[in-house]
Amino acid sequence: MRHRFPPFRQLCAAVSLVLAVNTPVYAAGNAHAVPRLDRIRPWVKLCLTLKRMPRHRAIRCHFPPSRPTGAPAAARMRRAPTFSELSIPTSPAAPVGITLGPEGDLWFAENYANKIGRVTLAGAFAEYAIPTANSQPSHLTTGPDGNVWFTEPNTGKIGRITGTGAITEYTLPNNDAYPWDIVAGPDDNLWFTDLVGNHVGTITTSGTITEYTVPTSVAYPMRITNGPDGNLWFTEALAGGIGKITTSGSITEYTLPSSGAMPIGITNGPDGKLWYTDGNGKVGSVTTGGTVTEYALSDPNSFPWAITTGPDDNLWFTEQVANNLASITTGGTISEYALPTSVAGPMDLTVAQDNRIWVTEDYVDKIATAAV
Repeated sequence: MRHRFPPFRQLCAAVSLVLAVNTPVYAAGNAHAVPRLDRIRPWVKLCLTLKRMPRHRAIRCHFPPSRPTGAPAAARMRRAPTFSELSIPTSPAAPVGITLGPEGDLWFAENYANKIGRVTLAGAFAEYAIPTANSQPSHLTTGPDGNVWFTEPNTGKIGRITGTGAITEYTLPNNDAYPWDIVAGPDDNLWFTDLVGNHVGTITTSGTITEYTVPTSVAYPMRITNGPDGNLWFTEALAGGIGKITTSGSITEYTLPSSGAMPIGITNGPDGKLWYTDGNGKVGSVTTGGTVTEYALSDPNSFPWAITTGPDDNLWFTEQVANNLASITTGGTISEYALPTSVAGPMDLTVAQDNRIWVTEDYVDKIATAAV
């Protein structure tokens, strides 16, 4: 069921991006998928989709593992957080997702280097190669079993890594699968989004997989989070909507009110609402009853990406193109802070046990920390 938010108006016609990709092929009886030719990375696809809209023609879209140069974007306010940056041993690494591990270290996905990385609060790194080549790992979460689980979009797999670096991989049943985000659900299973297959799925800690089709076709389900209502909530980047799925697989969709909406990141806020980033230059919140509030950013081409609740009970998010770490209060006050390295490509973020915000910098192979 899809609900529309007031006022009831038609969204702009969806911009389709034609992408040439190879059909994935899996070797029968082989534990490893035959690697597909690289699909275009999701952040590039969505950025190019925005670029075809008149108001976003000036947006800069980078292709990994490019290392662009240029002057840093000016911060909209004085730089309040204290930043530090750590260089990842492997380059190019192109880090995407980052999560807090069960032992207090930070785990991150090296999308280009095909590794899972680990860094202590003191800055000591370890890296683990993924058995399947060119899997392009994206996001991670700590599972109820005390292991870290991650997605392998380019080979259609879900991976599990132990604290000692032992990796197990599970192949999704859908040959077009492109699993992107993953989170531990309230039912002690792992829940993931499948961008290309248009599914939300679940995998038990023993490897049993169930998938649920998103009702809206080509919705491009991106990020997923636990809601305060015991359901999972996810973004539909190419359908301009927010989805809700129960642990039994019942899906409800809500269409956002703005024309050209492109919801990407989503998190459970401190106020009992779900907060999301909108690539169309906004941050928004939605109640579990479906009431939406939107806040426009000063730069419509800032390309807000990931979002999380910070240690100060504000919402913190990355602005991938504007090169900012930004925050918004639950009342809607926005602050933006330039990262130390220009054109760093801030991607994902999480809060560590030291109350610092840890940020992956995809374009420059670094992990940034911010004391707020």
